[in-house]
Amino acid sequence: MKSENEKFAGGLYTSSVEAFIPAAGRGVQAATSHCLGQNFAKMFDISFEDKEGHRSLVWQNSWGLSTRSIGVMIMTHGDDKGLVFPPLVAPVQVVVIPVPFSGVDTKIIYEACEAVKSTLLEAGIRAKADTRDNYACGWKYSDWEQKGVPLRIEIGPRDLAKNQVRIVRRDNGAKADLSREGLIEQVKDLLGKIQENLFDAAKRKVDACTQKVETWDDFMEALNQKKLILAPWCDEVEVERLVKEHTKTETAAATAKTLCTPLEQPELNEGTLCFASGKPAKKWSYWGRSY
Repeated sequence: MKSENEKFAGGLYTSSVEAFIPAAGRGVQAATSHCLGQNFAKMFDISFEDKEGHRSLVWQNSWGLSTRSIGVMIMTHGDDKGLVFPPLVAPVQVVVIPVPFSGVDTKIIYEACEAVKSTLLEAGIRAKADTRDNYACGWKYSDWEQKGVPLRIEIGPRDLAKNQVRIVRRDNGAKADLSREGLIEQVKDLLGKIQENLFDAAKRKVDACTQKVETWDDFMEALNQKKLILAPWCDEVEVERLVKEHTKTETAAATAKTLCTPLEQPELNEGTLCFASGKPAKKWSYWGRSY
């Protein structure tokens, strides 16, 4: 949930999905759901005839999954080679690349690549064969690595002879030879492992930069270390406003604010005080700087 200060202006309440970029120490509001209530219905006279035949004002909601989510994905998973797409959202999940050799009939290799691609597509895997003959294999490898394709399949003369393919993972660069028999199951398994590995790596980063504090001094120390801060709060608008003012004064940088309040609350022990006001705390909320 967003605080009163941070909710959609004019709405009753706002819930959100907040992302956090550890390297920058900033949050990003990625997805939101606003309960607008009847405020806008009153303003614009939006009504309907209810089952009793009376005119009633509508209740409105607003949802959005921002394109900022794509930016968060790139910043979270990308590396020095370029994009890294989690398989579930990758436009192309597998790219098949022929590896021709001098003196070998390239037509057979290209046909094998197209056949593997068709088999993958039939199984519901988003696949593409790169049969461009004006680029070398190494150039194609680099090109698809930059585009973040999760899995690369290479097929050369030796692979044809052994009825296998060479696979290369984008997330960790691991290579392996797989039999073309049962290839679909093996590819699906690998895509699942890549998805899990990327999620686990991202979660470790966020967990490592999340800090629980209960005092103002600890809050400021964590803030200056670019942490995502979980702190007890009295849930007062004026206190959040003062936090913004004081953090800007003390750090000469972007101000800190509430990013969101988790729906699943940690235990709030009796007598716990707000880190900023010293008043009795009502909830745990995430604080930090944001874009």
